[in-house]
Amino acid sequence: MKSRFIKIAVETAVKAGIYAKRRKGKIKKISYKGDINLVTDVDKSCEKMIVSSLRKHFRGHSILSEEDTRKPDETEFRWVVDPLDGTTNYSKGLPIYSVSIALERKGKTVLGVVYDPERDELFRAERGKGSFLNKKRIYVSKSKRLIESLLVTGFAYDIRTTKLDNMEYFRTFIKKSLAVRRLGSAAIDLCYVACGRFDGFWEMNLHPWDSAAGYLIVMEAGGSVTKFDGSCYSHYDRELLATNSIIHKEMLSVLRKENIN
Repeated sequence: MKSRFIKIAVETAVKAGIYAKRRKGKIKKISYKGDINLVTDVDKSCEKMIVSSLRKHFRGHSILSEEDTRKPDETEFRWVVDPLDGTTNYSKGLPIYSVSIALERKGKTVLGVVYDPERDELFRAERGKGSFLNKKRIYVSKSKRLIESLLVTGFAYDIRTTKLDNMEYFRTFIKKSLAVRRLGSAAIDLCYVACGRFDGFWEMNLHPWDSAAGYLIVMEAGGSVTKFDGSCYSHYDRELLATNSIIHKEMLSVLRKENIN
C-alpha cells in the first residue's frame, strides 16, 4: 500500500465529518428508504464530497457508496463508503455518528478509516500495519470471560418484517455478559472493539459500507472477525461477530445455538 491512499482517505473523511458536524441541527430535508430507514440532505452532501475527492485522486478506481444506487464498475481497486453512519442518531441531534471509508483490492479490504467528528477521533488501519486512534496504536481488550465483557450490537432497518430480528441473541447475551449496549453506528461499534472500549460486537443484515473499514481496524488491533458459524468474514457477508479474540469462542457458542437460529 502506498501512503497516498491512506492520506487521501483520512483527509476526505475528516473534511466530510467536519461538514456533518457543522450542519447538525440544520438538516433541510429528510426522506425515507424504508419505514425507519431515513436519509438526510447532509448524507447526500457528504457522499458527494467524498466521491468527488476519491474520483479526483483515483480516476481508475470504482466506488460503492450507501446512497448511490448505481452498480460500481469491476476494477482492481474499489472504495466502499458510508458518508454518514448513524443517520437516525444524527437526525435527532444524538452525537453518535461517523464517516467510514475503506479501500478494497480484488475484493479484500486493505485500508479502513472511520472518523467521529463529535469526539474528533480518527480510527485508521492499513493491512499489516496495525490500527491507530489519532496517532496512538490501539489494541483490543484483554477481557477473558464473556460474563466480564461489555458487548454492543445493533438492529437492522428490516426489524419489523424479518424473522432474523436479533432479539433472541440480545436476550441471551444480556444475561451472559456484563452488559450490552446499542449505539446506532456499526462503524463506531467496531472501532470501539478495536480500542478496547467494547469486548465484542455482533450484528446481522449488514451492508458492505457498514463494516468494510471497521472490521479491518478490529483485525489490525488484534481482534477476531468471523461469521456466526466461525467461518471467514467478508464485508459482503450479512452477519458479523467481532471480538477481542479471547471471548470469540464463547460468543460463537451462543450464536450457533439451534434454538436461536
